[in-house]
Amino acid sequence: METNFRNHFQRLWEKYFGNAELPIVFFYADDAGDTETVAKAERKGCFIGELAKVRKGRSLAFNQEAVSCGGGKKYLGFSQNLRPGFEYFLSCGNSEMEGERYLQSPELVKKFLQNAPWIPAKASKIVFKRWDMLTEIDEPEVVVFFASPDVLSGLFTLSGYDREDMYGNITPFGAGCASIVQYPLLESVKEKPAAVIGMFDVSARPYIQENLLTFAVPFKRFVEMVSFMEESFLITDSWQRVRKRINGRD
Repeated sequence: METNFRNHFQRLWEKYFGNAELPIVFFYADDAGDTETVAKAERKGCFIGELAKVRKGRSLAFNQEAVSCGGGKKYLGFSQNLRPGFEYFLSCGNSEMEGERYLQSPELVKKFLQNAPWIPAKASKIVFKRWDMLTEIDEPEVVVFFASPDVLSGLFTLSGYDREDMYGNITPFGAGCASIVQYPLLESVKEKPAAVIGMFDVSARPYIQENLLTFAVPFKRFVEMVSFMEESFLITDSWQRVRKRINGRD
């Protein structure tokens, strides 16, 4: 990615969103270069928790062994396999496991999985970097914001700025990692990709701050959004009042 574009967006982000957190990006690669490859997971944990390090500026590459959760492996594209009895795990449970009760019945889970598309990983590793850590050789596929309601309102409105329909944003049901990886990748192959608002997954919520959701957008759509930032509502007094609140000033 061109460093000029990286720096251009950073300037605009600071201008219109103040001290709001920079986004992270991801892309697939067999050779992660100087990026640290995460070691094999020794115990089960939520992949979303690992991204806290990336949000603080630590670039990380994950292969299949570094992801301990079966759902994480699936939604990062490393495997289509889920744990045995997953239809009970996601619903009411059984004598062998407690159910998460996110869907009403095992039968409904099976139907959900039949209709759920899947995109395999393009390479052996998925690399996550914060925006300001990107280099010229990096080719981001999706840009992911961890956003407060005020920041999210700006991103939400910007993503619909040049559209004649009402679907510049979507919020499909799924795991936290699905909302920032799998669903945005599915959008990226569409003629008019939408941004994905997510992290409603109750199991993933404890791994991020209570006032944040995610906004994940395919990179090609993100470039378009950046191109009209300076002609959009972001230049109005209405947005300036919101920006002041983002910066902690009334």
